[in-house]
Amino acid sequence: MLDMLKQTGRPEMVVGWYHSHPGFGCWFSGTDINTQQSFEQLNPRAVGVVIDPIQSVKGKVVIDCFRLINHQMLMLGQEPRQTTSNIGHLQKPSVTALIHGLNRHYYSIAINYRKNDLEQKMLLNLGRKKWQDGLKMTNFEQHEKDNETTVKEMLDLTDKYNKAIQKEFISTEEEFIVSQVGKVDAKKRLEHDVDEIMTNNILQSLGCMLATVVF
Repeated sequence: MLDMLKQTGRPEMVVGWYHSHPGFGCWFSGTDINTQQSFEQLNPRAVGVVIDPIQSVKGKVVIDCFRLINHQMLMLGQEPRQTTSNIGHLQKPSVTALIHGLNRHYYSIAINYRKNDLEQKMLLNLGRKKWQDGLKMTNFEQHEKDNETTVKEMLDLTDKYNKAIQKEFISTEEEFIVSQVGKVDAKKRLEHDVDEIMTNNILQSLGCMLATVVF
């Protein structure tokens, strides 16, 4: 590959490759590992960059950088992970990445990026609702089903919240805090569901009224 580049008058060194995982997060598939292997045969320090354009919204860029783990070095008792001079922090690994071999077949290295003002504005506008979205009416049957589902969930959360209050009376503060670890906060979920169902129904009613008057 490098010889072919030199023949075309491009003396640059290939430092790696990049591709996207739209909506899937940043990790290497089996095909990606094979591709990275071919790049590391050209340059042992080649990197593979993965970006998720779907999750990169509201000014946040979902991006990660990987390099393969040399299992032969691992068998010899040597550290296969190469260090990098990049300043920054490693990305918190996702469950999907761990399932697909992160820290077993490949490892993540620190990566940083820069955005100018126009790029920052573009990212902030991604996923932003427009003013006319509030006037859109949802399908009545779907709206009714959503209401029923939310009300059933609120009923279940009310029962859980009631039990939590009763348990709080008979337990010490420390015992109660320990017992609630890892459980759904019924009070917060209930507040969220009440707010959501009221907002959706008010918007639907206003949309019906406007549609009746205007059309």
